[in-house]
Amino acid sequence: MSSQTNTMVVKNIGLLLSGDLDNPVLSADTILVEDGLIKQIGYEKDIDVDSASVVVDAMGTTVTPGLIDSHVHPVAGDWTPRQNQMNWIESSLNGGVTTMISAGEVHMPGRPKDIVGLKAMAIASQRAFDNFRPSGVKVIAGAPVIEQGMEENDFKELAEAGVKLLGEVGLGSVKAGYEAKEMVAWARKYGIQSTIHTGGPSIPGSGLIDKDVVLEADADIIGHINGGHTALPDNQITCLCESCSRGIEIVHNGNERAGLLALRTAREIKQLERVILGTDGPAGSGVQPLGILRMISMLSSLGDLPAEQAICMATGNTAKMRDLDCGIIAVGKSADFVIMDKAQHSAGKTILESIELGDLPGIGMTIIDGIVRTQRSRNTPPASVLPTVVRS
Repeated sequence: MSSQTNTMVVKNIGLLLSGDLDNPVLSADTILVEDGLIKQIGYEKDIDVDSASVVVDAMGTTVTPGLIDSHVHPVAGDWTPRQNQMNWIESSLNGGVTTMISAGEVHMPGRPKDIVGLKAMAIASQRAFDNFRPSGVKVIAGAPVIEQGMEENDFKELAEAGVKLLGEVGLGSVKAGYEAKEMVAWARKYGIQSTIHTGGPSIPGSGLIDKDVVLEADADIIGHINGGHTALPDNQITCLCESCSRGIEIVHNGNERAGLLALRTAREIKQLERVILGTDGPAGSGVQPLGILRMISMLSSLGDLPAEQAICMATGNTAKMRDLDCGIIAVGKSADFVIMDKAQHSAGKTILESIELGDLPGIGMTIIDGIVRTQRSRNTPPASVLPTVVRS
């Protein structure tokens, strides 16, 4: 290895979870990272550990991809004014979240609703979070809330400026299915992904978006299918799962029973790959630094879902649906990892069993782009065994 190359080795891995629903458990104990990307996955005897500039000993614990929160509402760096919350992104990093997807910067005081203003704000947000990663977390932002009067050229301009997302359809003045359908199609034409608000109103100015509107709009992601906060009736939730092929997003700040219903329906129709997880924070339900971990534990323990599959919903499923280069442990992907172990005194004998019993794992380290960002989490229960940095 060249001395100019930034290399990391994570060795002595007890359990390696890929994030890929088709092959969630990998047979390997070592990962080689080069310049922020995964270079090699295998066994220590076959990898040049000695030449790495940084060596992390996982101490026989579990390595997963960095968790992805598919639904957040950032505003300015690591501050959100609606809850006057500072450092919520860094707290989420301590909960294993290494990537966040904006569903709209809707909590900006005085959020512009005129077309020129909303485009300018979206572009500014995209630039700001592209230039600045709070605590190293990748925040994909700049998600305009669409308003009546927008035309195709507006979406073309947004895409050319680097905007890749729409904020939740339905949070602005566009609430009718036929209006949303046209704008969602324009966005898709120019490579912009869309999410639609689902369920009852969440904040003043939003409204009910029922299954008929969701199906007619045909957005790429059925945002918080379990409500944000109020869920649709059961028959509408099952209809949404069965009647389209779009992403089924289940969030922490929603109706938990409805979330389990969506999970069961996705399993019955054999489309678990459509299920992705978010928190929908910061919002009225507060900031949930462990929200994604809690969703993994809830869906696994109450939804009878193997823990390794639940972790895929918070990693690889989202990465594939959102076209991200992280979320899966595979050669060429971003080296974003969480090193975790079962919590001390959990009734589960293994980390997977402990999650399936409803416990949260303890996080010992987070790594983003091959750089150690946090060590022992200040937010999770203490892990039984902690990884160590043996060379840095």
